[in-house]
Amino acid sequence: MKKVFITAFAGILCLFFSCDIAPEEINYGTDACSFCKMTIVDQKHASQYVTRKGKQFKFDAIECMVNEISEKGIEDIGILLVADFENPGNMVEAVKASYLISEAIKSPMGANLSGFASQKAADSTQKESGGMVYSWDELLHKFDAE
Repeated sequence: MKKVFITAFAGILCLFFSCDIAPEEINYGTDACSFCKMTIVDQKHASQYVTRKGKQFKFDAIECMVNEISEKGIEDIGILLVADFENPGNMVEAVKASYLISEAIKSPMGANLSGFASQKAADSTQKESGGMVYSWDELLHKFDAE
């Protein structure tokens, strides 16, 4: 009986530690947005989050992810990533990113929202394209108010 208990306990531990909370690569042209169901094709505006249990949610635009978070809440999210506009296909931590809303830069869902790995990059693009720069918290408040 003791061997059965130890074996079962070891099996449960293996399952517990095998749950990997990591982002999956977005398959552009194949994966669908979790919010609007459109195919994700734009590497400059994609985003994704992973729940604390490891479930993946991918989006064709940052605004889709922000809108879903506004509806569902952020409490169960373990990882939040957005595309770096200057390095298409490269994902950066959403909380650390800076955001630009500019009419001169169109995003897939029409919010004209782009993410940048640094404040400096967002400011530089703002000088060229106009618009307003936001932090993650400011962006969430903006979308909550709309």
